[in-house]
Amino acid sequence: MSTGTRGMTVASAFAGMRNVAPVVFRAGCPDCRGRFELAASALRLAIGGSSRTTFYSFTCPDCGTAVRKPAGERIVELLTGGGVSTLRLHSTL
Repeated sequence: MSTGTRGMTVASAFAGMRNVAPVVFRAGCPDCRGRFELAASALRLAIGGSSRTTFYSFTCPDCGTAVRKPAGERIVELLTGGGVSTLRLHSTL
């Protein structure tokens, strides 16, 4: 009987599995109406001083259009939690 895994906790057993399934985000293009999934690395998040200046952007993989969409509080949480690169915009006022 092997005792090699005896001291292993559930947390340590699963610790190395965190990045097994990469995070993907569903998105759509307003130009070509394409629907697709994007990796966190394909998205950029800009957080401004107001809801009007907070948005995420990506390039449509189908038609190549640069897409920019508003990001509310929940979207900001999801994108930052999923590892999307974030830029904080400074207010000029």
